[in-house]
Amino acid sequence: MAKLTLIDGSSYLYRAFHALPPLTNAQGEPTGALFGVVNMLRATLKARPDYVAFVSDASGPTFRNDMYDQYKANRPPMPDDLRAQVEPMLAIVGALGFPILRVSGVEADDVIGTLAVQAHAQGIEVEISTGDKDMAQLVRPGITLVNTMTSTTMDDAGVEAKFGVPPNRIIDFLTLTGDSIDNVPGVHKCGPKTAAKWLAEYDSLDGVIAHADKIGGKIGEYLREALPNLPLSRELVTIKTDVPLDAGPTELALREADTAALRELYTRYDFKAALKELDSTSAPLPPSPLGRGAGGEGPCEAQGPAEPSPQPLSRGERGSELSAPGEYELVTTQAQLDAWLEKLRGAELIAFDTETTGLDPMLADIVGLSLAVEPGKACYIPLAHDYPGVPAQLGRDAVLAALKPILEDAARPKLGQHAKYDMNILSNYGIAVQGLRHDSMLESYVWNATATRHDMDSLAQKYLGYQTIKYEEVAGKGAKQIPFSHVDLNTACRYAAEDADITLRLHHALWPKLESEPTLRGVYEDIEIPLVPVLAGMEQRGVLIDVNELRKQSQQLGKRMLELQQQAYDVAGREFNLDSPKQLQAILFDELGLPAKVKTPKGQPSTNEEALEAIADAHALPRLILDYRGLAKLRSTYTDKLAGIVNPRTGRVHTSYHQGSVATGRISSSDPNLQNIPIRTEEGRRIRQAFVAPEGWRVLAADYSQIELRIMAHLSGDEGLLKAFHEGGDVHRATAAEVFGVQPEEVSANQRRAAKAINFGLMYGMSAFGLARQLGVDRGEASDYMARYFARYPGVHAFMEATREQAHRDGYVETLFGRRLYLDNLTSRNQGLRQGAERAAVNAPMQGTAADIIKRAMIAVAAWLADRDDAHMLMQVHDELVFEVRADAVETVQAAVTELMCGAAKLDVPLLVGVGVGANWDEAH
Repeated sequence: MAKLTLIDGSSYLYRAFHALPPLTNAQGEPTGALFGVVNMLRATLKARPDYVAFVSDASGPTFRNDMYDQYKANRPPMPDDLRAQVEPMLAIVGALGFPILRVSGVEADDVIGTLAVQAHAQGIEVEISTGDKDMAQLVRPGITLVNTMTSTTMDDAGVEAKFGVPPNRIIDFLTLTGDSIDNVPGVHKCGPKTAAKWLAEYDSLDGVIAHADKIGGKIGEYLREALPNLPLSRELVTIKTDVPLDAGPTELALREADTAALRELYTRYDFKAALKELDSTSAPLPPSPLGRGAGGEGPCEAQGPAEPSPQPLSRGERGSELSAPGEYELVTTQAQLDAWLEKLRGAELIAFDTETTGLDPMLADIVGLSLAVEPGKACYIPLAHDYPGVPAQLGRDAVLAALKPILEDAARPKLGQHAKYDMNILSNYGIAVQGLRHDSMLESYVWNATATRHDMDSLAQKYLGYQTIKYEEVAGKGAKQIPFSHVDLNTACRYAAEDADITLRLHHALWPKLESEPTLRGVYEDIEIPLVPVLAGMEQRGVLIDVNELRKQSQQLGKRMLELQQQAYDVAGREFNLDSPKQLQAILFDELGLPAKVKTPKGQPSTNEEALEAIADAHALPRLILDYRGLAKLRSTYTDKLAGIVNPRTGRVHTSYHQGSVATGRISSSDPNLQNIPIRTEEGRRIRQAFVAPEGWRVLAADYSQIELRIMAHLSGDEGLLKAFHEGGDVHRATAAEVFGVQPEEVSANQRRAAKAINFGLMYGMSAFGLARQLGVDRGEASDYMARYFARYPGVHAFMEATREQAHRDGYVETLFGRRLYLDNLTSRNQGLRQGAERAAVNAPMQGTAADIIKRAMIAVAAWLADRDDAHMLMQVHDELVFEVRADAVETVQAAVTELMCGAAKLDVPLLVGVGVGANWDEAH
């Protein structure tokens, strides 16, 4: 039977470093760990495995760091003496002929686990050379662990003898014990013996969790405290066995040793025995006949920074068109440019991407542009690299002028990854990109909004099994990071051309998925893609800000904060720092003796907003602190900040709208975030007074009325709700009349308030407890309200139950237009997570449909405005659109906007739009 030996290189290096004395060579270079690794590898060579790989951790974070930011946070940095031996080690390993695997985003354990499982499935015997206890979970008949330092082998029986559990319970075992070195939270004080005892008694981790209430003593308390963290710990300790790799087990054959390189390395590091063995034969071991071919070459090949190994494995999955290395061309001559222009003119789809001086598209300058028309081949055209001695580049203006007719030709389909950014950049140079047909970010977002982040690096890893070059790899990071314009052209080409290439590859991977699902394809083609140029136009236009008004408001807020500060001093009986949680803790809970209803993770009394709200009725001080913090946030986030981010080129503030960030389909915004300007306080509403129209123009705001409640009526088909909306009265008063059994004119203010809380609360899955807290009544009374509501509106209750059932059956819910929201936590063992997913399942169809409707309205309104110069769409905030309109066109625009917004969807109840007009946003709202 063929045999595969997998060497845990990271484990080898650390074990050798700590096991051997601090040796040095004649030049004083550390060699102890290197010496140990070389001796272990020489022993492996003598065993003549059929296939072999040296697997080492790649630099950078892994998916476990994304999952848990404290993962390995307590590990000290690698000692300098050990770090100095990493590159020499890899050089020797490569010269010996070992294939080297280093895969970004995962750990060496995951690569080993994947290869071990693949080989086992192919009938290949697997030997894992490691000292890592986590690897015991991989052991089974045909897969064993070998510790070369102790010359011991561990099979199924060996695992159980050492840990007290069989290999198939090692994951459960490690979850319970945790790992202080990797900072994996387990059960406090649960050692190996306790974990083995529990697993023997209850069979599995799930069994232990199910019987947690039966385990007594302090250790039982610790177990119950740890329950919320155990699912995370289980994921952290589980070795992945499905990592996309560029070589399968049978491609991992020894190459012929590089004798000359070995002689030089052994001589440098004073490895006399190894040198003697090498000199005793010109070829210590013949190469295996099962070697693998080399990767493709190109003018600037997509290989990223070179590995220390002479022949590192290329990134991506060999043999797959969508994950093989690309061939990239650096375009610096007119002949090259002309050839690419010809390719673009004949292309079915053009992928494009820009490199710039910054992330703000309204301030950044273009540095270069990359293009691709077929997977695996792309080019980079440098336009403004300016480091000393940079080779000649084509003129920026001439290149953009040559590309302009192609980029502005709506008949030539374009593709981008977050193309809106690149469209905004190109607009700064007079290029209005037309014909955007696809965006790989949005393809992923529509296919499954919650499966992954939708940045290129994450998508390439998930859908292509491809590790992209990271920006930090080419430009550095932190204080030493250089501008992209200072990156040398060959390196810049590898990085930038890869962006266009991977964008095209992602499209080829994702578009067939959408094509197979007509409703999702409709969401993508009819809503998301047409919205991109609309949002780009809004971002480019920006909104006019009255800076003097903001400064005046900042001064007034500061004055009011001082007044609140003095009132707090008077109430507390002494001065203190209102911004210090520690001082506030002392006054509230030690001196005033108020109850600590909310605790920090460390068990201390909390002073966050929730904690202060919980005790705001017990004393005047918590409310004063809340009011002070609210004003401080307004000042720092808006009145001070907005004045400082006015674009010097346009005199306006330009937000960034995000299509791919909210799972339900809602648009969000940042820098500044226009969605969160508060309107419940007078000070918050005043901020909108600084959003103004130019002289001779007006601000027009159009807002959907109770849109999610109307969608609930449509989706549930409840006769009572439908009737309330069709009659056109006060729907909350009508609901109160139904729930409390009175005539509408007899409804009290408190009854209407309760009905409104129920109407909106049910859409967000509010419980009786939550309703009771909101209304200030006891839980029994709130439960009674809800029971009456469902009795009067049985269609709503039936819809909510049916939606929960569909979510559990399908794993997702849909909007009216077919957008899907996947809910992974529906099957979670954690009751809180599961209930949260069920609440999201009920709300998502309403919120997602509302998001789809306003997007459809924006597309329709933008099309109507396209040929006009007397109105511009500026902002989208939740269910509201904001425009600036020339004064003489207000009536025409108001009528058209109202009609188009009301016509964005056909529901069983009318869509109503309220419109206001004024000199500023506050007046118009």
